[in-house]
Amino acid sequence: MSLSIPLLTAVPLVTGLMGPALIGAMPVQHHDPARPAAKRIVHTAKRTEVVEHVAARSPAEQRRVLDYWTPARMADALPIDMLGIVTKRDGLLGGLAKKTGIAAAPGLTGEKATGGKVTREGEKARIPVPRLQSARPLTTTSGSRWLTGGAVTRTTGRVFLTVSGIDFVCSASTVKSASRDLVVTAGHCVKDGTGEWAANWQFVPGYRDGGGHPYGQYAARRMFVTGPWAHSADDSYDVGMVALTTAESRHVTDVVGAQQIAFNPPRGGQTFGFGFPADPPYDGEHLVYCAGRLHGDPYKQTRDQGMGCDMTAGSSGGPWLSGFDPATGTGEITSLSSFKYSDDQRTMYGPYFGDAAKALFDTAQRA
Repeated sequence: MSLSIPLLTAVPLVTGLMGPALIGAMPVQHHDPARPAAKRIVHTAKRTEVVEHVAARSPAEQRRVLDYWTPARMADALPIDMLGIVTKRDGLLGGLAKKTGIAAAPGLTGEKATGGKVTREGEKARIPVPRLQSARPLTTTSGSRWLTGGAVTRTTGRVFLTVSGIDFVCSASTVKSASRDLVVTAGHCVKDGTGEWAANWQFVPGYRDGGGHPYGQYAARRMFVTGPWAHSADDSYDVGMVALTTAESRHVTDVVGAQQIAFNPPRGGQTFGFGFPADPPYDGEHLVYCAGRLHGDPYKQTRDQGMGCDMTAGSSGGPWLSGFDPATGTGEITSLSSFKYSDDQRTMYGPYFGDAAKALFDTAQRA
């Protein structure tokens, strides 16, 4: 049995809150090696459907969102070792007990999930060890600090959002678009699957240690996810795009630049993935990257591709760049960090950017 885990990380509901924060979980996905997994049948019209939400409607609402994220609140992000939140809803953050038959999510009873099994607090848990830091980019790494510089240090940023009254962090990237205001991230960093849309949504490009925002803070104006994500939380379509407000009348890509985006690329190949992982052994304060060759989902549960990557919660939505040039820090975004299976913590999966992602982009870039 494998559980797919979206890589959100929660922050305290209020500054100084001492209790445990929470991390969202995807529904359990069962896999019997002797029996092929059932394929989801999604009609083409549904696949390319785009679902939209208006976020900060007025300048006053946009100001409220930015004021909500004080430096202390941003800096107090907590890494969490929980798989889910049990509520009465059927979104990413709810329904875990009903779907699995357990009485409480791991962590609510002092347990934590590690490597596909549940261990009691106090037992030694296997956690990934970050690679040695290197200013010379590695073509294969499962998790190293990015010290080379380039455009990717500005175009990649942290996302801060609230779902069900709980504050979370994700990662995202600016993307070249007609509006000059667009970022791409994971769908679960925008909408709670079939549940509610995120509130207090803010993007901080080029995030620096301690919550610094050298290039400004940008609230969400309009949010977009794919139809299969909004209607069934389908991991194969876990893509979200957000049109941002301006900062001091400047568009975000005019300030930090943008990465190109590409659709229907050849499968496989080399890619670099970036993000701000916040669960141990990472702390969410540094840009981290993974690099390697892509492969298909061995469980056949999704159309996603995976690569070796130890990045943890908080890296969701971080861009995967094909044709990446370490000298300039630029490439083409062809996927993003989406989830891991609980019995394989060393492989990250990202959705294939096909026709659904293209339809999402075509709609969002005109917002």
